[in-house]
Amino acid sequence: MAILLNETTRVIVQGFTGKIGSFHAQDMLKYGTKVVGGVTPGKGGQTHLGLPVFNTVKGAVRETGADASIVFVPPPFAADSIMEAADAGLRLCVCITDGIPAQDMMRVKRYMRRYRFDDRMRLVGPNCAGIISPGKALMGIMPGSIYLPGSVGIVGRSGTLGYEAASQMKALGIGVSTSVGIGGDPINGSSFRDVLEYFEGDAETDAVVMIGEIGGPQEAEAALWARDNMKKPLIAYIAGLSAPKGKRMGHAGAIISAFGESAQEKVEILKECGVTIVPTPAAFGPTVASTLSGARQAA
Repeated sequence: MAILLNETTRVIVQGFTGKIGSFHAQDMLKYGTKVVGGVTPGKGGQTHLGLPVFNTVKGAVRETGADASIVFVPPPFAADSIMEAADAGLRLCVCITDGIPAQDMMRVKRYMRRYRFDDRMRLVGPNCAGIISPGKALMGIMPGSIYLPGSVGIVGRSGTLGYEAASQMKALGIGVSTSVGIGGDPINGSSFRDVLEYFEGDAETDAVVMIGEIGGPQEAEAALWARDNMKKPLIAYIAGLSAPKGKRMGHAGAIISAFGESAQEKVEILKECGVTIVPTPAAFGPTVASTLSGARQAA
């Protein structure tokens, strides 16, 4: 089983005929993702990669029955693309684009609130690696070959650290149910807590790896929710132990500006909530293996 994305998900690509959209659409098709078409305004009626191109998302949804979209649209136009996907009634949108102005993302968040919660599109990203349910489907830019199908969920702000975790786990024969990159921007569509709720409800996910970093309260909020609501083991790594206060480190959201936003403070909160800590990036695999072994013995 998987969360958010599986082999039946029908995907359209926004920015389909562009260089980046074309490259990653080909990878998704090779992986087995059910890509059914794409959207590039002004190029509707054409065929690209053997699939139809549409001028609008609504037109693509109407003709293909798509229920998900992935956005490879330049930053000045990405917010409008996300809102167009929501307006077309899609259930899931993954936005890969980075560099979207925070003001534009505030506008997106306000726009999506006009829909009832049950009808609201789930947005993942922006500035993220996407989603992969190994052996089923890929919506993103991650290398599918490093993911072994299995029962450990991964959710992270950092794409590359997510790859590292998956690679180390694969080397030990530990597979992944779904890996979700929520993105490193200050304003994103889905939080750690949102994704942990999905994993907790997934019968075939036995444990979850959460990969956080400095800046913002999301990791602490997720830890408090997990303490009170999760029965499955939660394993976490927080990047940025040596980061100085007030200095941006990599992601736009990775800046310490308030108490509780440093890596060390987040680690302490996670420990207090009973979360298993991965001490270094080299220890993802052994820590997950040890946690799974302990959980099986306890059962």
